[in-house]
Amino acid sequence: METHVLNLLALSLLFLLFYCAARISYFIWWKPKWLESKLKRQGIRGTPYKLLVGDMKELVRLATEAWSKPLSLTHRIVPRVDPFTLNNSQKYGKTSMCWFGTTPRLIIMDPEMIKETLSNKQGHFHKPPLNPLITILTRGLATLQGDNWARHRRIINPAFHLERFKEMAPVFTISCSNMIEEWKKRMVNLQGTCEVDMWPEFQKLTADVISRAAFGSNYEEGKKVFELQKELIVLVLEAMQTLYIPGFRFLPTKKNQRRKKLDKEITSMLRNIIQNKWNEMRTGQSRVDDLLGLLLQSNNQENLPENGSKKKSNEMTIEEVIEECKQFYLAGQETTSSWLTWIIIVLAMHPVWQEKAREEVLQVCGKKEPNFESLSRLKIVTMVLNEVLRLYPPVIAQYLHAHKNSRIGLINVSAGTDLTLPTLLIHHDPELWGDDVEEFKPERFSQGVSKACKDQLAFFPFGWGPRTCIGQNFSIIEAKVAVAMILQHFSFELSPSYTHAPCTVMTLQPQHGAQIILHKL
Repeated sequence: METHVLNLLALSLLFLLFYCAARISYFIWWKPKWLESKLKRQGIRGTPYKLLVGDMKELVRLATEAWSKPLSLTHRIVPRVDPFTLNNSQKYGKTSMCWFGTTPRLIIMDPEMIKETLSNKQGHFHKPPLNPLITILTRGLATLQGDNWARHRRIINPAFHLERFKEMAPVFTISCSNMIEEWKKRMVNLQGTCEVDMWPEFQKLTADVISRAAFGSNYEEGKKVFELQKELIVLVLEAMQTLYIPGFRFLPTKKNQRRKKLDKEITSMLRNIIQNKWNEMRTGQSRVDDLLGLLLQSNNQENLPENGSKKKSNEMTIEEVIEECKQFYLAGQETTSSWLTWIIIVLAMHPVWQEKAREEVLQVCGKKEPNFESLSRLKIVTMVLNEVLRLYPPVIAQYLHAHKNSRIGLINVSAGTDLTLPTLLIHHDPELWGDDVEEFKPERFSQGVSKACKDQLAFFPFGWGPRTCIGQNFSIIEAKVAVAMILQHFSFELSPSYTHAPCTVMTLQPQHGAQIILHKL
């Protein structure tokens, strides 16, 4: 009897081991090879599948090699910023495939296919599954899918309507005035000139702007939250640059514990700010004049329900509002600071256009702070800003994931396939923009975005379709105000210490800083 039981246990264990081995084999070999064969049968060429790692080693090798050498003062930045995608498209065509670990990734450079993908009419394309480390930063709008995304977007939309920013114009000018006055103080005893690294300066500026715009009278409290969140971002990025081991983030290491503590502190501080704001609004002690107030007003609740408590289907809980406040900072700070940095670098490289933009600002605004109405009349500044967005988009690619079988153009895309829409490569494609694609020519946009190139969808720095960046208007107004006010007070040139070395760390950044020499006007 005992022998029979032992035999059954041995057989069960053997079956379990066989089942586990079969499942592992399926996910790390048979499924990737099956997806690869389906794409190849449709004429899609690309790199062959490599067990587990895919193309990660080659991607890291090419990026490391490219980033080890600076560029001359050229706008031909694609080979340095995204060498892997460039090599892949040159070798295998405008629609090609590569591998992100065990997941096939379809690279699409055709504007019509991009339009079809981003319109996502069937709802088959979502954001790729997030690294669990990212979710500690925010679980806000940009990370949501389906009905949850639609509900949050509907509630948040009114806060980001263009008309709302007319009342917020002073928020932008206050932050810019403070930055400019700080620069002028540095010039004392330096004959009206000084050197400034624009990258950290614009990071501070955009953090200040979003703090004031998001939290209004609670600005100082909001700023403390963002300082903690900045530390958390550094720790998360550091962890993401190492090999991801499932479950490792739960171990009580020093850095894991610090990340957890920061997250708790940030959440607790935001909860207090939100609850106080809501109470002030209900008692008439606070105006609805900041993003948080507009969000709470749009949420239209008698009380802010706690997470897990009963709420209406069209409302957000206080936990969800907290996550959206975290999103304000992440989306509103990093991308705009990147854009502003490249605007100043490029205008320093092209003094003729810098002077044209300055003449327009002085003609329209004089020495007065720009207001909402005057910003709409800055045509040359708008052309410059768009051309910099084309050459140096803060987000160099859009990433999606097919969670259901779908079709793009003539291609059948299987569930489980990732998609890359390489914004940077498309913005630098001579077939779409002409042989002068690598030149800084703001006049491309003299008749607006729609007529700047052969296909309107060849320019999508803020995305396109239903998931276009909700903060687009906010970012554009902030950039216009900052550039206009800098041009009113300073001329500027590249410092001899500046090294032209764009690279991507979440956003497109100057690897060795953005050293600019300012001259007081």
